[in-house]
Amino acid sequence: VTGDTMARYHPHGDGAIYDALVRMAQPFSLRHPLIDFHGNYGSPDFGPAASRYTEARLHPLAMQLLADIEENTVDLMPNYDGTTEEPTVLPARFPNLLVNGSQGIAVGMATSIPPHNLGEIIDATLHLIDNPEATVKDLMKFVKGPDFPTGGLILGRDGLTEAYKTGRGSIKMRAKVAIEEGQRGQMRIVVSELPYQASCSAIAARIQELVDNDGLEGIADVNDNSAGGTTNLIITLKRDANANVVMNNLFKNTQLQSQFPVNMVALVDGVPRTLTLKDALAGYVAHQIEVITRRSQFRLDKAKERNHILEGRLKALNVIDEVIKVIRASEDANAAKEALMSKKFGFSERQAIDILDMQLRQLTKLSRIDLEAEQKEIRAKIKELTAILEDDKVLRGVISTELTKVRETFATPRVCQIAADVGEMGVEDLVEDKELVIVMTQEQYIKAVSADSFRTQGRGGRGVSGARLKSDDIVRHVIFTTAHAYLLFFSNRGRVYRLRALEVPERERTAKGMPIVNLLPLQSGETIQAIIDTREFPGERYLFFVTKSGQVKKTKFDEYDSSRRDGLIALKLRPKDELVRVIETNGTDDVFMVTRGGQTIRFSEKLVRPMGRSAAGVRGMKMRGADEVVSVDVARDEASILLVTESGYGKRTQINHFARKGRG
Repeated sequence: VTGDTMARYHPHGDGAIYDALVRMAQPFSLRHPLIDFHGNYGSPDFGPAASRYTEARLHPLAMQLLADIEENTVDLMPNYDGTTEEPTVLPARFPNLLVNGSQGIAVGMATSIPPHNLGEIIDATLHLIDNPEATVKDLMKFVKGPDFPTGGLILGRDGLTEAYKTGRGSIKMRAKVAIEEGQRGQMRIVVSELPYQASCSAIAARIQELVDNDGLEGIADVNDNSAGGTTNLIITLKRDANANVVMNNLFKNTQLQSQFPVNMVALVDGVPRTLTLKDALAGYVAHQIEVITRRSQFRLDKAKERNHILEGRLKALNVIDEVIKVIRASEDANAAKEALMSKKFGFSERQAIDILDMQLRQLTKLSRIDLEAEQKEIRAKIKELTAILEDDKVLRGVISTELTKVRETFATPRVCQIAADVGEMGVEDLVEDKELVIVMTQEQYIKAVSADSFRTQGRGGRGVSGARLKSDDIVRHVIFTTAHAYLLFFSNRGRVYRLRALEVPERERTAKGMPIVNLLPLQSGETIQAIIDTREFPGERYLFFVTKSGQVKKTKFDEYDSSRRDGLIALKLRPKDELVRVIETNGTDDVFMVTRGGQTIRFSEKLVRPMGRSAAGVRGMKMRGADEVVSVDVARDEASILLVTESGYGKRTQINHFARKGRG
């Protein structure tokens, strides 16, 4: 095949010819392959077998592209060396440009047309034939969108509408995935269909690269089990991973989601043009009108010629004896022809030649019944062809009939589904906003536990175990929140870090948890002293900071609305000082501070002016000797304060028993 093509039509290397041949046979490249292939035509990951190991023939659908080419339906031009002719365009019983698409770069221009479903394209073409004034919107009722041969999903219709109305645009594609539970209880993401032109092995390699470079969390293993033309990419997740979050990150960072650029450039009467969907279909209809017109004219000419022959034969039958006598009496063929063309017989030159070309025994055996039956059939055909040429409605009906036959024979169901595009999905879009309990220990282990794990008990209940801790570890922070809330982590070194509550690994109620350093970029010796949860960062609220040496600072809450992974400076600390605690206030609350030595102070936060995020603050309480602040909280008259010593002794006192004093 490649050798004959190179000799007749393409005097270049056989490599490009063979590559083009193989591509037309690949069901993952063309929506409707045009070549029947015997041998290995390759896969998205591997190339085809060498040409000496393969065989090929035209697919029956490809024959529809060549149908009636011998009936003067298209123009022919000399090949490169003038030894034969080749068509300038194929008759094409279906719009292959849209059905199988086209991608390539020419001199100064490029085209990128996606493949479509044969049945949908033919339905749209039939509608346009009957309704030439149809709009792109009307045609999109039939053409739902591209039908990529590898399946997967097309996200949204906005990109499709833009591409079909202007000839340019971008189509968002996504792999078909499912979340399943593996044999050992681990969750896994199974990819069964890929975006068009994506490679399973390349995606697997990209995922592994991201995992190795810490660019993707929650993945334990990646296995490409694809075989036999089916896609089966299995991504095994770690036990603490959220499958929806991992899947969303895969869409963002790999070819599991990609864009197909649409640039519908094609030659129209030899001139490159950017086509809308209607332009492309209207161009095909115009081409078919020309093809059917030329074919009908060709067939009409043949039918009229045959009818003329039949008239001559029937006329000869009426005087068959005289015809035979004249032929026998003639000296040669020319004399016989002249005799038959004389006024006595009145045959035309073509009729005379036909009679002379027949042997005498054929002349004597001519059947009037057969000739009259054939002539009747031919005359009916002439009438039909004449109607096609003279009536545009009849001509369009022929095109519709032939397109319908192609659709009935070759159309297949859509393989690429169209889904709603919800836009750029955040993690919160993928995780239920359920109630969580965030637990963090003295040794900096953290976990999230579903609030459902803690059932309500009556007075005197025994309670339930909240965590299995080391003998020297204790719970320091318990935050009741929801999955979509933000958690602000304040460290002893005056830095603040932010996470979504859903980013804290969810564990069983009795589990120890995960070291916080696995979630936050803490430095050596840096520990979390306070956790504030919030869904918003209200400007009318404040965060009140207290350090070990008694320094205090009040800053507007919204100054800490930052998503920087490496954290922010929450306040500036003096040498050897550390942040003790952070509380949320309304700007007019009273603040209650307690030192290790048992000293307390209560003062109004109005005495502390609001400061910037990186300010050092002012003195809130004067320390005696080596004493240091150990805790702080909001003080309200109707509340009580519980003071507990290291030895376990405790005392509860009404707040109003502590008089307000001046700061410092």
